Amino acid sequence: MASNRGVVYIGPGKVEVQAIDAPGMVDPRGRKIEHGVILKVVSTNICGSDQHMVRGRTTAPAGLVLGHEITGEVIEAGADVETLAVGDLVSVPFNVACGRCRTCKEQHTGVCLNVNPSRAGGAYGYVDMGGWIGGQAEYVMVPYADFNLLKFPDKAQAMEKIRDLTCLSDILPTGYHGAVTAGVGPGSTVYIAGAGPVGLAAAASARLLGAAVMIVGDVNPKRLEHARKVGFHTADLSLDASLAEQIAQTLGTPEVDCAVDAVGFEARGHGHEGAQHEAPATVLNSLMEITRAAGRIGIPGLYVTEDPGAVDAAAKRGSLSIRFGLGWAKSHSFFTGQTPVMKYNRQLMQAILWDRINVAEIVGVEVIPLADAAQGYAEFDAGAPRKFVLDPHDLLRKAA
Repeated sequence: MASNRGVVYIGPGKVEVQAIDAPGMVDPRGRKIEHGVILKVVSTNICGSDQHMVRGRTTAPAGLVLGHEITGEVIEAGADVETLAVGDLVSVPFNVACGRCRTCKEQHTGVCLNVNPSRAGGAYGYVDMGGWIGGQAEYVMVPYADFNLLKFPDKAQAMEKIRDLTCLSDILPTGYHGAVTAGVGPGSTVYIAGAGPVGLAAAASARLLGAAVMIVGDVNPKRLEHARKVGFHTADLSLDASLAEQIAQTLGTPEVDCAVDAVGFEARGHGHEGAQHEAPATVLNSLMEITRAAGRIGIPGLYVTEDPGAVDAAAKRGSLSIRFGLGWAKSHSFFTGQTPVMKYNRQLMQAILWDRINVAEIVGVEVIPLADAAQGYAEFDAGAPRKFVLDPHDLLRKAA
């Protein structure tokens, strides 16, 4: 490993693949560690959360190496690593977690108390998440490897399923978490806000959990067309017909049992005119309107404490005009926060390996070279109904 390249945030709307430092067994505070491994990155994905930074909607600094969705092969292990060996193929949860603090022991790995001096929770290549170097690169270091990494039981089998397994680092567990926390079960009727990769992963997860009907809403016609193609009902939020009216057209009633917000703080308004303008509270308010009394709402969509590009001063501080009184009156339950990936990734791995879920087809995985990362970001930002997966060493193309 004489060199390394990675996707670097340059400024709003611009990323570049640049030469970056080769990873070492050192944490972001410069401390030598022995509990980590160095990975040769097999696949690494572009995420909608990355797009928030690239659009300039966070306080991310120029020079940040991006990427928190990582699958890789162990090429070096620290002296304290006991359960992994060179050559193992592993999935990396996007949460950086120590495995030792109270929240990790309670399976709340999204808010680990030891990996970020600023606040609870760490992640690779993400603003305010502890300074861990991102994995949209050729090589990356993963700390606390025994705890964090999910080893695939059969390397050859895993490479045959790699387009699906690459989704285990984030979007599939995140979609699944949204569905589980929304209370999806056998026979449920479910509305999912957002037909991007996480929304489609939530719909696929709802189907895996036994839901009767999954309705996916969006303003993007290409994404809605793809959602229908992979077997889901849709609601076109750019139409003047209300969401409740469109749900009633499908179900015969304007309410669902469960709802999932897979959009987050860059939501747009509903209706022909509203869809042209950002309205960050729209999704949460609409979900309260169309979720039945005593229903549950899962919110894996990202909300931030600082948004420099927000539509008003309140939203810049993460304060939104939410109709909380409506949710209170209907006895709704809300579940928010980062997905604790390790809570679900082993079970979801088995679901993939045993053909219970075809997530790559559902989210539209498209494999591209690392060198084409900037183009992938641009197409994804333009609303392409695809999940772009980077192939730094040409291993996915060869496996196909």
